[in-house]
Amino acid sequence: MSKLKSQSVSNQALCNDTSIQQQNHQQIKQENQYNLSSTDCKRQKSFLGDRFVTQLKKNFTIIQENQLENQDIASSQMALEMLYKQQILEQEPIFELDSMQFINQSGFQYNQQNNYNIHNSKIYNSILIDHKYFTIPETLSNYYGKYVRKIQKVPFKVLDAPQLQDDFYLNLIDWSNQNTLSVALNSCVYLWNAQSSKVTKLLDLHNDQVTSVAWSLKGSHLAVGTKIGEVQIWDAIKLSRVRTYKGHIARVGTLCFSDNVLSSGSRDKLILQRDLRLKGNYFQKQSAHKQEVCGLKWSPDGQMLASGGNDNKLYLWSSNKQDKPIFRLSEHQAAVKAIAWSPHQHGLLASGGGTADKTIRFWNALEGKSLQKEDTGSQVCNLMFSKIENELISTHGYSQNQIVLWKCNNMKRISTLVGHTCRVLYLAMSPDGSTIVTGAGDETLRFWNLYPQINQNYNQSNGSLHIPTIR
Repeated sequence: MSKLKSQSVSNQALCNDTSIQQQNHQQIKQENQYNLSSTDCKRQKSFLGDRFVTQLKKNFTIIQENQLENQDIASSQMALEMLYKQQILEQEPIFELDSMQFINQSGFQYNQQNNYNIHNSKIYNSILIDHKYFTIPETLSNYYGKYVRKIQKVPFKVLDAPQLQDDFYLNLIDWSNQNTLSVALNSCVYLWNAQSSKVTKLLDLHNDQVTSVAWSLKGSHLAVGTKIGEVQIWDAIKLSRVRTYKGHIARVGTLCFSDNVLSSGSRDKLILQRDLRLKGNYFQKQSAHKQEVCGLKWSPDGQMLASGGNDNKLYLWSSNKQDKPIFRLSEHQAAVKAIAWSPHQHGLLASGGGTADKTIRFWNALEGKSLQKEDTGSQVCNLMFSKIENELISTHGYSQNQIVLWKCNNMKRISTLVGHTCRVLYLAMSPDGSTIVTGAGDETLRFWNLYPQINQNYNQSNGSLHIPTIR
């Protein structure tokens, strides 16, 4: 009797197990019948396995979508899905011969809305990836493509720039979105048209000196900072002055636009915020630095402003609360002029220190945390992220006066360019991101083509270069 009862219980348990298995099987079938390993099952709680790709639009907001040609859309989408499988599920990509084509640029960038727990060192190979704001750390071409780039070691164009000041704290060149380079030479500002190579004199301050220039985001207006503390707005098309702002009592060494807001940093230790649509000299005065403000950069989304000073401090300001900085970063041991925001990863900020520091530091600006530092061996004068690849450009002073192109993920030097005989104090980038121009106290502007495949029209030569004058 006991034996029959035990058998009955066993049969009932078996039926229950069978019922549970059927339910589980049905559930798995409803989950699109994905077979996940034990490691993947742990991730399934956060990512729902491969369905993470199919639910991408619910969890992320597209902040940039480059226009692709029709024949590349399907293959790029396949590559994107393969990339996520490789990064999140650790699956190796499977290729079919000649079945896929890849473009040499980022197809997509994403900004995460929900906080998922993806702090897993196996997913990424670099601490520069901010796990709370998931983005593609490299372009698709770097993962799967066979893009081979040969960077010329000599500039393809050199312009003579008489009286280009050898002053670390000034910012005297900028390249507009309308492909016009502005160059400040002592009391004058000249405009060089990159398409026609035509040089136009915009202004002459006579009894004053130009200490900074910055183009508006649309590129039709140029802001000019002066030694006596004025900020002038000039119409580059009409070649006329639109407005003059006062408020600073010392030279304005750095300027930066964010939409209609113009920020200016001065030797008087102040940062002034101006809205070009409003009357008055400024609507906000920011005081935190103890010495000259020599670096200003707005984040790509216009939500944060980074300021660097001769007091070795880097401050982060929120656009919503501008009365005091939200973070105070004190790791640099020298003046912080070089500041750059990554266009590829939300919240990633790079900064460089002067002669006594010589380091490039990366920050999670959203949390005010240090991520990584790199000792460059020389004064860091400028930093700029590439628009095309996840790379960083730095220019340096004592003692090598070099330009360095870095791979961001591991800070590996891709190329080192030399040619200036003085410290490389000025840096600007063309609108398409293929070319940079550098300026130095040797009174020359040198043009370097970092991405030859992007622009094939430039005539690069390894021989001697004719050097026209900028004025």
